[in-house]
Amino acid sequence: MSRQRILIVEDDPFIAMDIEAAVIDHLGDQTEILLADSLRTASSLADDQVHLALLDVDVIGGKTFEIALALHRRGTPFAFVSGSLPTDLPHELNGAAFVRKPFHARDILSFVKTALNRSSNDNADRPAAGD
Repeated sequence: MSRQRILIVEDDPFIAMDIEAAVIDHLGDQTEILLADSLRTASSLADDQVHLALLDVDVIGGKTFEIALALHRRGTPFAFVSGSLPTDLPHELNGAAFVRKPFHARDILSFVKTALNRSSNDNADRPAAGD
């Protein structure tokens, strides 16, 4: 597996560290974690090439719905990690992956493994440029 860039958007530093630890424990040095605690920082980082994102719904500056929609349009897997309810999401995001707080590391890892495996399988199915 190549180096993965994972965006974590969480304004509680302790929860952000828990999410980061769960991801690093599984992926180790194959991972670059991009942390954001505000909507502005998250928007900037989400514009970079990320392989996966874990988003709190409510962060400093607002809700992460527009970031989630942009990631969805690009085909970047994401999950909300939030104390909000899935029913709080706008209809455009119905069915988005959702991990409820409080969470267990295995809940985060389950999403990360599935999303990265699906993403790598999708990329393997695509013909290389010039084919």
